Amino acid sequence: MAKETDTRWRRRYAELLQELRIAQMGIQILFAFLLALPFSSAFDETNTFQRTLYIVSFLATAAAAVATIAPVAFHRALFQQGRDPELARFTHWMTTTGLLLLVLAVIVAVLLVTDFVLEFPLALALTGLTLLWLLLLWVLVPVGRSRTDSDSGPTD
Repeated sequence: MAKETDTRWRRRYAELLQELRIAQMGIQILFAFLLALPFSSAFDETNTFQRTLYIVSFLATAAAAVATIAPVAFHRALFQQGRDPELARFTHWMTTTGLLLLVLAVIVAVLLVTDFVLEFPLALALTGLTLLWLLLLWVLVPVGRSRTDSDSGPTD
């Protein structure tokens, strides 16, 4: 029974790592864009509001990167100690934290770019639509699917 439980925790941890790999790719792309942005000539044309948006998005992206990489350090500290449940729980929370920070970073980056290119009311509307789309696909659909009965097999 203990062997089966250990196997289940290892499988959950492996699934979380796959999720982290996908999230980290998006975070890295956004972070690279934000790292290069202040060195472009157009950045000099930004106003105080846009620079504030930039800083918020930049810091949220950096925090998301730290949160999604934190399970690696945690794994190093707990490696070979038989603490797979603790490792999986920590990784779950860091993945969730990283995704929440990524939501903030993406939405603020969208507002930054659309405000730079368009009039503010249109930028705000497009950012709102982006937020709704993100919430639909990242929250409502997954939560809705998790609450429905499924014939796809075991849930552990």
